[in-house]
Amino acid sequence: MNMDDYESLPTTSVGVNMTAGAIAGVLEHIVMYPLDSVKTRMQSLTSPNAHMNIMATFQNMITREGLMRPIRGASAVIIGAGPAHAMYFGAYEMTKELLTKFTSHNNLNYMLSGATATLIHDAISSPTDVIKQRMQMYNSPYKSVISCMRDVYKKEGFRAFYRSYSTQLVMNIPYQTIHFTAYEFFQNRLNLERKYNPPVHMLAGAAAGASAAAITTPLDVVKTLLNTQETGLTKGMMEAFRQIYHMAGPLGFFKGMTARVLYSMPATAICWSTYEFFKFYLCGLKPEQYKSSIAGRSELAPRSTDYVLPKTADDEVTPDVSAASTQKDSLHPNPPTVNAAGAIKTVCELSSRPAAPTINLHTRHTDVKSPYDRGFSST
Repeated sequence: MNMDDYESLPTTSVGVNMTAGAIAGVLEHIVMYPLDSVKTRMQSLTSPNAHMNIMATFQNMITREGLMRPIRGASAVIIGAGPAHAMYFGAYEMTKELLTKFTSHNNLNYMLSGATATLIHDAISSPTDVIKQRMQMYNSPYKSVISCMRDVYKKEGFRAFYRSYSTQLVMNIPYQTIHFTAYEFFQNRLNLERKYNPPVHMLAGAAAGASAAAITTPLDVVKTLLNTQETGLTKGMMEAFRQIYHMAGPLGFFKGMTARVLYSMPATAICWSTYEFFKFYLCGLKPEQYKSSIAGRSELAPRSTDYVLPKTADDEVTPDVSAASTQKDSLHPNPPTVNAAGAIKTVCELSSRPAAPTINLHTRHTDVKSPYDRGFSST
């Protein structure tokens, strides 16, 4: 690894990344949870108010079901979001750094790293999503997370908590690859050296979340149906597709898209800015020393090694005698008093490069008692 590669490495550890990710995930879901509840209601196939817009749905929830209704089930998210996002960001950063050794394509690195992080994240968050959406749905009978979890397990078994896992992966792998690629794209354009820059982190996060949310809305509608089971037992993704098409037509796959985009924009902005802040705060470095991630375009550049081969006699170039003499005299002037008859002058030119200086060693053997002690002949 050369110095440029070394300096481009992040200055945060895995522990810092996971801690920052956990805090960011919890904060993101807490702040945006009411809008997430509105989105779930708007994606419902059986709710009589599913045709309402965002504000009307929110007002209807508060008016008919109480002030606290939009945040019912938030405790399930708090429990699941911390470990899920800790593994999510930790896996992403580790995989991205590891893949720099195997690929020189930035976007491929981001996509593979995002997919790996999604596999781990969804395995942790899937059960809490089921509980959360069961409590968010219209006319939900559940008042607490514990009662919801106990009832779902009793009636549908453990498999109910992972019924939508395959759909989540089908949705979230493209979502996260778009998300991370867009975030890194804006970072490379606006923050190439990866310094701590809150406005850039928020802008890049919001743009990444909005684009990924809009593209993957149809799969999110399918996931909501599988989690809530509001039309009866829906066993798999293909059956959910058929039910949505039968009950709501092609436009049914885009129910709640506006709410989903409006949720994702501030949510991802909060998530990334919080994540980058705690990475910066916990690493304990000065701003000029901090590097939040593998930096910019140079991060995946092919590495080249400069090998210096020894020169042969045929490769020797005749030096400039006048220049060499001038340099030699300036670096190693002769002693002021030297007995020419009794002095031995040894010149060692130790250089593998043409521009390297010449080293001269001046040695006198006049202090030696006998010339034979230094290997001189008797003649």
